[in-house]
This record gives sequence, C-alpha cells and structure tokens, in this order.
Amino acid sequence: MELKNLILSFFLLFLLVGISSTTAASAGKIKVRRPCKRLIFYFHDILYNGKNSKNATSAIVGAPAWGNRTIMAGQSHFGDLVVFDDPITLDNNLHSTPVGRAQGFYLYDQKDIFTAWLGFSFVFNSTQHKGSINFAGADPLMNKTRDISVVGGTGDFFMARGIATLMTDAFEGEVYFRLRVDTKLYECW
Repeated sequence: MELKNLILSFFLLFLLVGISSTTAASAGKIKVRRPCKRLIFYFHDILYNGKNSKNATSAIVGAPAWGNRTIMAGQSHFGDLVVFDDPITLDNNLHSTPVGRAQGFYLYDQKDIFTAWLGFSFVFNSTQHKGSINFAGADPLMNKTRDISVVGGTGDFFMARGIATLMTDAFEGEVYFRLRVDTKLYECW
C-alpha cells in the first residue's frame, strides 16, 4: 500500500510539474501582430483668439468661471473645451491640398499637468480615401509621442481598430499647432 501511495505521489508531482512548465512556456510567447494598414497624416489646428476668425479652425466653447473664450484658462488650460474642424494633409504644409478634415473636440482635463482628452474623427473627401476613422483617448501633451485608440470607422475604414501615435510636429504659442498622426490599423475589413 505504501509503495502505491509513493508511486501515486510521484505521478502527481510529475503531472503538476509538466502542467506548470507547459503553462509557463505558452504564457511567455507573445504573438506579434502587424498592422493591416498604416496611414500618416498631419492635422493643423488654428485656435480662434478673438482676431483671426477668417483663419480659425477651432474655438473654445466651454471655459471655467475664471476663463473666457478667446484666451486659454491658466497655465494648464484646465476646464477649456475646444471644438475643431481642422484640415488633414499628407505632409506638414498647412497650405497643401487637404485630403479630409479632423473634426471633434479636446478637453483640458487636469489642473497640474498640461494634458487633454480627445474625441475626433478623420473625415476623408479625397479620391484616395472615402469614409472616416474615429479616435478617442487621453493625450499627455508633454510626452514626445502619445498613443490613442482607433475605435471605429466608416467607408474604406469600416469597423477599423488600432492605435494612432500622435506627435506635436509644430506649435506657435496657443494659436497654432500641427500634429503628426501615425495610424496603424489592426482590424481592416
């Protein structure tokens, strides 16, 4: 009887070691996925400052009690809500032919750190692309590059999913900035 228990114990021990090593080996392998589509665009934001209504592509529509709608609120712009309808270009030249519009909003959401939350769409009107790509996520502006989620799309980008890496390519005070948007789609239909 004692020999049977000893054999059963060794069998169970080897079984447990085998299962745990198999689980550990399979957990260590991460499948690297390649994007099914990669797109790089630039969008150009010109904030209305009370004097540039002909050129402005964005405006403060909500501000805290201490702010106003033509000057950003404080150092971190906390509480400002900005809507935009910015041109999208294939290069970093504001005067290049737009391939679409970036339409949405950004909300400065922290008091102590210069950061925003974005919700917007790239709406395409070119012969190369039709439809839209939708984006959402936090934008810690002081980081050189930031990732936000691609949460959907229409037309050529129907049900798209992926990541967009944002990089501030240029800025002029609080009136103009240009973002380079490197979009990698991992679900393409």
